[in-house]
Amino acid sequence: MNPGCAATGAPGGPRREGKGRVAPEPTGRFRFRRGDELRRVRTLREGQRGASLGRSSSSLSPASPGEAAPSSRAVSTSLTALPGAAFRGWAQAIRGSSGSRSSSSSSSSRRLPPGDARRPGSKDSAMSSVRAFGAETGSERFIHGIGRSGDISAVQPKAAGSSLLNKITNSLVLDIIKLAGVHTVSNCFVVPMATGMSLTLCFLTLRHKRPKAKYIIWPRIDQKSCFKSMITAGFEPVVIENVLEGDELRTDLKAVEAKVQELGPDYVLCVHSTTSCFAPRVPDRVEELAVICANYDIPHIVNNAYGVQSSKCMHLIQQGARVGRIDAFVQSLDKNFMVPVGGAIIAGFNDSFIQEISKMYPGRASASPSLDVLITLLSLGSNGYKKLLKERKEMFSYLSNQLKKLSEAYNERLLRTPHNPISLAVTLKTLDEHREKAVTQLGSMLFTRQVSGARVVPLGSVQTVSGYTFRGFMSHTDNYPCAYLNAASAIGMKTQDVDLFIKRLDKCLKTIRKEQNRESDVSGIDSYDKTEDVDNEEMALKLDNVLLDTYQAAAS
Repeated sequence: MNPGCAATGAPGGPRREGKGRVAPEPTGRFRFRRGDELRRVRTLREGQRGASLGRSSSSLSPASPGEAAPSSRAVSTSLTALPGAAFRGWAQAIRGSSGSRSSSSSSSSRRLPPGDARRPGSKDSAMSSVRAFGAETGSERFIHGIGRSGDISAVQPKAAGSSLLNKITNSLVLDIIKLAGVHTVSNCFVVPMATGMSLTLCFLTLRHKRPKAKYIIWPRIDQKSCFKSMITAGFEPVVIENVLEGDELRTDLKAVEAKVQELGPDYVLCVHSTTSCFAPRVPDRVEELAVICANYDIPHIVNNAYGVQSSKCMHLIQQGARVGRIDAFVQSLDKNFMVPVGGAIIAGFNDSFIQEISKMYPGRASASPSLDVLITLLSLGSNGYKKLLKERKEMFSYLSNQLKKLSEAYNERLLRTPHNPISLAVTLKTLDEHREKAVTQLGSMLFTRQVSGARVVPLGSVQTVSGYTFRGFMSHTDNYPCAYLNAASAIGMKTQDVDLFIKRLDKCLKTIRKEQNRESDVSGIDSYDKTEDVDNEEMALKLDNVLLDTYQAAAS
């Protein structure tokens, strides 16, 4: 019996209608009697699957050139029969069948600007792009969403199509997490919330298991959403400052254990650690933290926002679960699968705890994030996703080499952060020494030139978040030795993206240096070669100054 039918209890095979008439088998469209009772569901027997595909029933490969693409019915059956991700993408079959049925109504198609160093809003699948920005076709929509009022992962009889989509998506995502390096993960589900709110859901689930707990121990990372996730859940974050080791900021394990002993294990809800982060901070010592949590019987929640694309981050989680305790880890859909913002994956090693988290979600939920990631994964296939992971590693090395060359040309240096597999940092000492606003001006110039992923971190920045004041905000510590610029190698990045980013960064640095030279008549600073387009650069610089002043006025 087809798994989708097992959920509804519908029998397989043809059905008689009236006298001597045999109804045709369901075609995939769901019809309802009066009273919204489900009248028809898709049923395909095991033997029909092989015949529909025209080849081995275990095959999950698209049609060869010149061969007819599998029908949408065959695709659905293959997916439900084989929970693992396809080796190759189903782009042809999806494009001609199920993709058109899941299209949403037309909407304004505003395109996002390209990001050069980090691309969380990029899309790999053309179908996902059509799905996000509008389509002219599409007669069947997943209007009921996913889940039921008591469980976001539950099957909803009134929405058999959405329920099937949700089950397939969760199965494929679980397979991808294993493929990426966390081999012993037992369960996961897609939730239509970004990383911060998904972390909040995990904390709220733990509240019922640890009624005395008031605190969450959190090695500092200067990112607002993960901090506010703890506040929103009603707990008090206990910030553990990082320690400087060379250029890297690393977890202070002694301070974590001392704080657990000071507060008392029963009063600590969990340790909230982080894998992916901006350099010079590096991933937390997840294995050691997992051992501390196991020793004191304290839950451990991992913020793995960018981590699926990094084998090093996934290895940390796998090892942490092997030697200690990790209850759940949360990753972003848009950052790891190149789909629109608004979804996350909550995964873990204890099946019952992950089910508790899914039951904590109040009400039904939108199917949009699940649909987006399903389309993308079916288009890519497991081999396609592995190829993207491999390319990202190569782009990280290429970006690192290019930034090192550029930084040395301006008497700066690439910070040595070998434990960070995604983000890089370049010092901005010479800019910061000669002009107070030069660092923030560089950030403004890059932004106006559509470099949206890179960010600059000045010294002495103070930020208040939900009543907590952080000094040196964005640098993950109170007093980092120098200002710096961040750039990251994210999944989907290409060589031309790196080259364009380096070119624009070089041009911005030249422009700022020229202005510094004009302001320093007696400083003895060497003049840099002038380019032919000086007038254009000066005009752009004036525009950057106006935008910077406007931004600072608005912030104050």
